[in-house]
Amino acid sequence: MGSSKSEVKLSTDGIRYIALFESLTGARAKDCYEDTENNRLLFVVRNGDMGLAIGKGGDHINRVKKTIGRHIEIIEHSDDPAEFIKNAFHPVSVRNVNIVSSDGKRIAYVEVATKEKGLAIGRDGKNIEKVKRLSLRHHNINDVIIQ
Repeated sequence: MGSSKSEVKLSTDGIRYIALFESLTGARAKDCYEDTENNRLLFVVRNGDMGLAIGKGGDHINRVKKTIGRHIEIIEHSDDPAEFIKNAFHPVSVRNVNIVSSDGKRIAYVEVATKEKGLAIGRDGKNIEKVKRLSLRHHNINDVIIQ
């Protein structure tokens, strides 16, 4: 069984966006994923850097949005895949994450309150897609299933 850590490959734009993000916020970014379909950038920040990334009253994150001119989302990194998934679903409150390996694939079963299922999936599935993409990039999780 290989390592559960993924090697995150950054595009040239991703590297530029990270440099800009770090200079504007002072937070350390581990990843920048460009979600062109939804015209947004997803930044994964180092564990503990979330407050710094957002800034007082959101001024850091707003400065990044203005400079780049796109919607920005920030996810706090965690070496623990279950914790990472919880962070990626924020503000949805996740009750439980169970990661199962079968047929060489890692699948995360995520339990959320029934009333928050729609929010967890997001319009046109954009929230669940974000979580799936980032979970694969950072923890080699092949699928995320909401229960």
